[in-house]
Formats: sequence, structure tokens, C-alpha cells
Amino acid sequence: MKLDTKNLENRMKKSIEAYKNELDTVRAGRANPNILSRVTVDYYGTATPINQIGTVSVPDARTIVIQPWDTSLLKSVEKAILASDIGITPANDGKVIRLVFPQLTEDRRKDLNKQVSKMGEDAKVAVRNIRRDGIDEAKKMKKNGEMTEDEQKASEKSVQDITDRFIKEIDAITSAKEKEIMAI
Repeated sequence: MKLDTKNLENRMKKSIEAYKNELDTVRAGRANPNILSRVTVDYYGTATPINQIGTVSVPDARTIVIQPWDTSLLKSVEKAILASDIGITPANDGKVIRLVFPQLTEDRRKDLNKQVSKMGEDAKVAVRNIRRDGIDEAKKMKKNGEMTEDEQKASEKSVQDITDRFIKEIDAITSAKEKEIMAI
């Protein structure tokens, strides 16, 4: 009986999806509304994401416009953005809030690339932890007599092959994001 790797593969896919979502929040020079995904506003006592209290649009490559449905929230949205770590000062004109993204400096690009590399390493660690769980499970099954030594070796090789495939995918995603940051 060989180890069922479907569960491990699904967990690794989820790790990569989480990594991609985390990369969306990295400001790469272009205005990207996903950068606001972690910013919440106090809306009648509830922490609410900005995209649920108004319209978020990108009129050009360097600007995000936030238009709350309730204009009394403008000050709260402005405070939430200032308190967040996105590093952009909002401009409030009484009707909408504009976030203007400045051109990235060379030093800032290098910092962003370091941040992306660290996120990539964290994603690889998550995938390797899942690999360890799979190998431990194979060893346990061997110990319990549910599989032979050859089946254990084959299961461990299968888990390693899946891990290698996902590590390569993480490397490709990281490399693409780094190129995007340096190209702007």
C-alpha cells in the first residue's frame, strides 16, 4: 500500500495560493487595489475591509481612488490607510480619497526584492513542512506494518518529487515578481 499524496499535494497548492495572495499586497510601482486588502476601517464598531464600504478604482497606472458609499467614512478610511504599512499618504478631497503611487527608487526596488525573496523562502518552508508530514506518515505506516520498506521508499520519493515540483513553481513566481519590480 502506497501513501496517498493527494492530501499533501492539495496542502502544497494552498500554500502557493497563500504566497500569491501575499505577493499581491507588495507594492510594485503600479497601482494595485489588492494592496488595500489588509486595510480595515472601523465601520459602526466592526473592522471592515475598504472594498466593502465603497468603490475602489484604478483610473491610471499610478492612482487608486476610493469612494466610500457613506462620505462620513472618509476620515476613518484616511486614518486606516495612514495607520497601515502601505507607505502612501492619502489625499482626501471631501468626496473621494486618492492614493498616488510615486515612482520607485532603486533602493526601494531592492528592498522590495528582498521582501519578495523572504516571502518566497517562507512559502518554501511551508511546502517543506508538508513534505516532512508526508514522510513521517510513511514511516508511521511502515512501523505499523501497513506498508513494506520498498513501498515506504517509493512513497518518500513520490513526496519528494511533488515537493520539488512545488519549490520550482515558487521559484518561478518569485523570479517573475522580482522582474516586475525591477522593470518598473
